[in-house]
Amino acid sequence: MQFTASIFNRSVTIELMNKDIYQMDQSVDVLLDGQKIMSTSQNVFSIMDLQPDHEYTVTVGLDEEQIHTLKESVLFNVKDFGASGDGRTNDTAYLQAAISACPKDGTVLVPKGTYYTSPLFLKSDMTLWLAEGAELLGSNDRRDYPVLPGMTQSTNEETEYNLTSWEGNPLTCFASLITAIGCEHVDIIGPGSINGNADTADWWEDPRNKRIAWRPNAVFMNACHHMRMQNVHVSNSPCWAIHPYYSEDLSFMNLDIRNPYNSPNTDGFDPESCRNVLLLGTKISVGDDCIAIKSGKYYMAANHYKATENIIVRNCRLERGHGSVTIGSEIACGVSGIKVEQCIFDSTDRGVRVKTRRGRGDRSLINDICFDNNLMDHVHMPITLNMFYFCDPDGHTDYVQNTDPMPVDDMTPKIGRIRIKNTKCIGVDSAFLCAYGLPEMPIEQISLENVEADFLPEEEQRKDRPVMMDRFEPIKGIGIWACNVKEIDMKNVKIVGSSEKEPILQNVSKTMIND
Repeated sequence: MQFTASIFNRSVTIELMNKDIYQMDQSVDVLLDGQKIMSTSQNVFSIMDLQPDHEYTVTVGLDEEQIHTLKESVLFNVKDFGASGDGRTNDTAYLQAAISACPKDGTVLVPKGTYYTSPLFLKSDMTLWLAEGAELLGSNDRRDYPVLPGMTQSTNEETEYNLTSWEGNPLTCFASLITAIGCEHVDIIGPGSINGNADTADWWEDPRNKRIAWRPNAVFMNACHHMRMQNVHVSNSPCWAIHPYYSEDLSFMNLDIRNPYNSPNTDGFDPESCRNVLLLGTKISVGDDCIAIKSGKYYMAANHYKATENIIVRNCRLERGHGSVTIGSEIACGVSGIKVEQCIFDSTDRGVRVKTRRGRGDRSLINDICFDNNLMDHVHMPITLNMFYFCDPDGHTDYVQNTDPMPVDDMTPKIGRIRIKNTKCIGVDSAFLCAYGLPEMPIEQISLENVEADFLPEEEQRKDRPVMMDRFEPIKGIGIWACNVKEIDMKNVKIVGSSEKEPILQNVSKTMIND
């Protein structure tokens, strides 16, 4: 069976080259140097505990490949720096000492144990290795978290230096448990865990109220390049679990991200103003959006413009969040080149969720979005596109919510082409597709090809509002509802069990249906 290998200094992640969604029907044997080490049905898996600068033969089924692990200059064990790992002693200073002392191409080993810690700051050209049974446990006292100013004016008063972000604006935040600023060539490998410990703290209490600073993430990367995370468990994050920000060339493989279903704003994976990002073979179950792809609010677009581009999500399982893959709503710099493939969306409120609003600006173009070969299992509302999203303090004002045409100006956002292909939706109840564009700036094109949607029995369907906007009444059993869309193309689309046999269309300029 053909496969690709992503190689680290002490591990490798394998992706099987097939069309199966997330996993195969049958297991396959995996051999290392001729010895069987596992049987797996997963499309993506990792082989751990390898030796650096060493050649191995990896065999999957009948195919084999030679791999050579990366070199390592030195291995630091944090216990040699004084860390106790007893879950009670504050190990921050000892962990940070090992990281700060680590030379180029070195590895910091966190062995089995629970390490109670405040935020740790990574540096370039290193590996952080969380071994089996190792847990970084965040302090539950916010006074142990450094405060990072959102924006600092340069000494010559000509530019600004941005450290952190809160919901698309450069606001002061607490440092995250793992913080990387301006780092390059960093690997974080497991199979250990990063536990934000928010379930024992007050981070989730009164979450919309700023106390000292805004809430931290579990992992935050700002202005980083060539960073990778592999086979790490992330849980109980105070806010978003993993937040790459203004960064490029990032890979996240074989992660397990879990937050309680009722934890506020605990998105799983939120790349913001990033380019060239791969999320592979990852399981996410959280209290908000599983994945939310962003690019900031208007101030950042006007003063620090960077669109989010080339994001690939493949072979992932996304469970129980508000949205499986969300684009927006902090989207002022625009988003393009998004590909989501071979993923399972399981019991989320929405599957494909695009949300924007007036005020995001004319640089806010959402375009070239493709979902291909995915399964939506009991997703309440599989596809929702909303240009009236009622976020922010002014979200319910007439400017945002008025459904009459407004002047097109530099505050008007755009949605371009959205494609959904080779997708099956099981257990739909509210609506399969609900799209509401702006009357002055309709959605450019929605394309559906080889798509099947099966509704729950009528008595099991629940009324809901697919798009979060004012004056949109709850609905159920609706196949396709669209307003203010230039073009809808449907090829081989099958909808079973909806109450409406024909699409409900308002101000849709062109509809192409090819069965």
